[in-house]
Amino acid sequence: MASSGAAQVQSSAGEAMIDVRNLYRSFNGFQVLKGINLKMAPGTTTVVLGGSGSGKTVLMKHIMGLFKPDKGEVIVDGENVSTMSRQDLAVFRQRMGMVFQNAALFDSMTVGENVAFPLVEHSDFTEAEIKEKVKEKLAVVDLYNVEHKFPAELSGGMRKRVGLARAIIRDPKIVLYDEPTTGLDPLTTESVDQMIIGAREKLGVTSVVISHDIGSAFHIADHIAMLHHGVIVDQGTAKDLRNSKDPHTREFLATWFGRQ
Repeated sequence: MASSGAAQVQSSAGEAMIDVRNLYRSFNGFQVLKGINLKMAPGTTTVVLGGSGSGKTVLMKHIMGLFKPDKGEVIVDGENVSTMSRQDLAVFRQRMGMVFQNAALFDSMTVGENVAFPLVEHSDFTEAEIKEKVKEKLAVVDLYNVEHKFPAELSGGMRKRVGLARAIIRDPKIVLYDEPTTGLDPLTTESVDQMIIGAREKLGVTSVVISHDIGSAFHIADHIAMLHHGVIVDQGTAKDLRNSKDPHTREFLATWFGRQ
């Protein structure tokens, strides 16, 4: 299971798919993450919720292995990504798919070419096999006969779905979403929420969503972690957070729902 040279952690029954352990990280003397501990169970959706500057993106980049911690470690699918070499990480990240905030599609490529891109670059599949896989993954996100369209011809919600189809084209165990509902209208937000729920139900992936959208988080999350100034101040189910006594959580919820 391990990449060559990668530090391994022994698997055990009930092991978390992602286990963030006592994670610290600073930049230029400024402490961004201050001892994060967070477990994400296989096949579940965890939303890391917090305002701008709370450390959400830095945490996600540690999960992806893009940042190395000052202290602590991140165990993903039984392996310590904090100590992997660049070469091992490149192989390991095939177990992960990433859906970017703006979908990050190539405007000059068709939908089919966008979804196929990871396979064209990193596999030995034939052209016919790639076309079949593209069709299959687009169907997972409820898109049909759009392979020849360009991103500009699609709605915002459809572009997000294409981004997810591309993220799952190599059958990852984990899908990471970066602020998936930011800037979307309520109907499109609902569509994206259903997309995330559908991916978990149809594929059994472990989903990690970075967000400041409480309404969406309450809709899609099995588990929510409230991040404030680099510290997880609260975590649990949506019901747990609604009934939270933590002052930061209560203020965040009041501010959000007060502007709805």
